[in-house]
Amino acid sequence: MTEEENKHLLFSGMDVVELAERYGTPLYVTDENTLKANIRNYKNTFSSTITDIYYAVKANGNLALLKLLASEGAGADVFSAGELELTKLAGIPAEKILFNGNSKSDDDLKEAVESGVRVSVDSVDELRALSAVANELGREVEIAIRVNPDVSPEVHPKIATGLKESKFGIPFHDVIPVCEEAEKLPNILLAGLHCHIGSQILDITVFGEATEKMMALVGRVYERGMQLKFVDLGGGLGIGYRQAEKATAPTPKDLAEMILPVFEKKMRDLGISLKLVLEPGRSVVGASTILLSRVNAIKRANKNFVAIDAGFNLLIRPVMYDAYHEVVVANKVNEQASELYTVVGNVCESGDIMAKDRMLPKVERGDLVAILDTGAYGFSMSSQYNGRPRCAEVLVCNGKADLIRSRESIEDLIRNQKIPARFI
Repeated sequence: MTEEENKHLLFSGMDVVELAERYGTPLYVTDENTLKANIRNYKNTFSSTITDIYYAVKANGNLALLKLLASEGAGADVFSAGELELTKLAGIPAEKILFNGNSKSDDDLKEAVESGVRVSVDSVDELRALSAVANELGREVEIAIRVNPDVSPEVHPKIATGLKESKFGIPFHDVIPVCEEAEKLPNILLAGLHCHIGSQILDITVFGEATEKMMALVGRVYERGMQLKFVDLGGGLGIGYRQAEKATAPTPKDLAEMILPVFEKKMRDLGISLKLVLEPGRSVVGASTILLSRVNAIKRANKNFVAIDAGFNLLIRPVMYDAYHEVVVANKVNEQASELYTVVGNVCESGDIMAKDRMLPKVERGDLVAILDTGAYGFSMSSQYNGRPRCAEVLVCNGKADLIRSRESIEDLIRNQKIPARFI
């Protein structure tokens, strides 16, 4: 390592200052080796039982990353026809794709049936609509029933999906009658039960509670003469965004120790064999990526503000969820933190605050800021708000960098807009 590199943040062995100079800022940078290690960790940890890992595409739908995950044997949990198309292009086989979502249109259902993927049914209305679509197309479709298990993880309310008041899933006590109706409907093949209780979960005891409830439902399904192929327990395993959390954040091994004994015991008791499906997103891709941003200004006012060239149009988590991300002055990593700063974006909103009250080295215009652990729900939730084109994405591996998404241009902002003839 040279003296100059010693002053700079290295990511996957690469000098991020050099990456910023080569590709410009803002810039998302993803480490291929971290991504591979994370998905392999899930596969190896759950190898004691038949398990499919369906990556949650909503976390990060970059096509290059999806192809990488497909090459590692991952399936996909998709929430739209767009995500479904991405997984097809990535080469993920139809039998390892689950079309999820609480509000699917007839076009969505038609796309799912024609693609030969399984559908997670979220309501009785959807179940009947799917039967009608499949019948019209002359195709059968395998389904899972999305269960609302009424489990309450301690997470931000906007990412808790298993509460009884959540919009997702069929209430726990209504599931068996819905399964019985599914068995009678034409072109519908009941194949599984599915739940997802939330995101960024650090207290994994709730996964044990959800597994207990889901396997109790499995028992009731078999008592009524119905059979299943799989149980999907969703995703939601949290990561350590704060430095102090990184050593204590739960791992796939912790998750396995919580859910597998319950899952496997129930199968032994019933004398059956079911596939387990998991849907990790954040815990696969979250820590694989950083967001690089250039400092435009330092303002000393009521607070010391560091104004950077990335706002919530590129990373909305701090604004939407009050989420915490560690911040590093990438060109001054060995300088002592000496001043308290609040890092703000370039969006015309008072709430565009990326990081509050952080001790950093003295920050100056032109410095490079790295926001850590931005691989999940970073670019995938980005927008063109304020007329700002979205940034580029780069994949790094063993000293090599590849551009995996080009920076948008001003022309991209207006490409699909039309002016009525009467205005011309």
